[in-house]
Amino acid sequence: MKKLHKLILLTYIGPFVLTFFITLFILVMQFLWKYIDDMVGKGIEWYVIAELLFYATANLVPLALPLAILLSSIMTFGNLGEHYELVALKSAGLSLQRIMFPLIILIIFISGSAFYFSNNIWPVANLKMATLLYDVRQKKPSLDIKEKVYYKGIEGYVIRIGKKEKDGENLEDITIYDHTANRGNVKVVKAEKGKMQMSSDKRFLILSLFNGRNYEEVKPSQGKGASHPFFRSKFKEEKIRFDLSDFAMNHTDEELFKDNYQMLNLSQLEDAVDTLQAKFTERKVEFSKNINDKFYFLNDSVIPAHAILADNQKGIFFEGKNPAEKFSNLETALNLTRNTKVYVSALANDFKSKQQSITRHKIEWHRKFTLSIACIVLFFIGAPLGAIIRKGGLGTPVVISVLFFMIFHVLSITGEKLVKEESLSVSSGMWLATICLLPIGIFLTYKATSDSPIMEMDTYKKIFDLIGNKLFPAKAE
Repeated sequence: MKKLHKLILLTYIGPFVLTFFITLFILVMQFLWKYIDDMVGKGIEWYVIAELLFYATANLVPLALPLAILLSSIMTFGNLGEHYELVALKSAGLSLQRIMFPLIILIIFISGSAFYFSNNIWPVANLKMATLLYDVRQKKPSLDIKEKVYYKGIEGYVIRIGKKEKDGENLEDITIYDHTANRGNVKVVKAEKGKMQMSSDKRFLILSLFNGRNYEEVKPSQGKGASHPFFRSKFKEEKIRFDLSDFAMNHTDEELFKDNYQMLNLSQLEDAVDTLQAKFTERKVEFSKNINDKFYFLNDSVIPAHAILADNQKGIFFEGKNPAEKFSNLETALNLTRNTKVYVSALANDFKSKQQSITRHKIEWHRKFTLSIACIVLFFIGAPLGAIIRKGGLGTPVVISVLFFMIFHVLSITGEKLVKEESLSVSSGMWLATICLLPIGIFLTYKATSDSPIMEMDTYKKIFDLIGNKLFPAKAE
């Protein structure tokens, strides 16, 4: 029996590893395509991109793992069924559950590893990826001065070059507008030729200019009859240094992102939810107190708004008042009502925001478990389905696994969306996919155990023939 277990495990592990890395590669390429515009043209070093892809790969594991388990399960049992190995094992007295036993143990181990990954590694990968991606997206495009185009990438300067040699260094017809004084085009440098070089530490751009002129309009003096002096000078050679520190990629402190719900583990999520709920309750108490004690209508004395409705106050609000006093009281009441409306509206938005934050933390808490359970559920769909269809390879199994994974993914997204819209409870929405697919897994396991021909065309042909005979009995005769 140990040899059989070893055979089953080796038959499964190969397709699992293959499909897992293929799926992960496709998802990483999708990530790269999504953010390609934020990376191209910024002169980002290859190791920075490699680091970002590494964290993105870790971030995409929860999406690739269930699909890999589903596909490899169908492929493994499809191959066993296609080569009549399942028939031989069953004829030897082994049930499908007994054949699946070593893989069930393996899937439970993978499920436990997935939970550990979701709780300990995934939050760290999310934090690293979010921080690095923010730095990449905030980085300025690399220095690229083109011919006959006004370049504004260097802060405080506008540069125009008439001609640029193929070596990228020798220039002709150079115009530089200096805006560092924040007074407009009051300082201009023009040169016939020039040479552009980087400093050894890449922090400065050194522009050597030849045969040029400086034009500068000095700040005029104050008062009546103020003069506007203008200076013009020639030079044979002049060097200008441009600070390129803004082009370097800054490294944001991870502390700015670590409180996000996607960067927390189970215990941190529970603490965050308790803190948010306590603040939410405190805010509600404060709101109730403000409404009851701080908003008033005015009569001869200050009266709380809720007391106006009391029986002893009815009918005396305008008693003994002249029209001017009545109008003043009404104006005051309207102003207080408007202020109360604005206050209530602002508090309503604040309550909604706090409730959404609590919901998102709870969603992330449940997500730690849904990944692990999804691995088990999808295995119990894939394994019996492969035994039923009896097709191996990457043809039919890929089509069927993608179909079921799409159902799982759509149900997961739909459930999460309904939770965020407060149409479903957090537990119902986050476990919607599992609740819907678990009966399918049980049904397929039962059918595969009883060698049901539900995937054979002859079965459905007989059903359609029977329906046709019932609907059109004359034609059947």
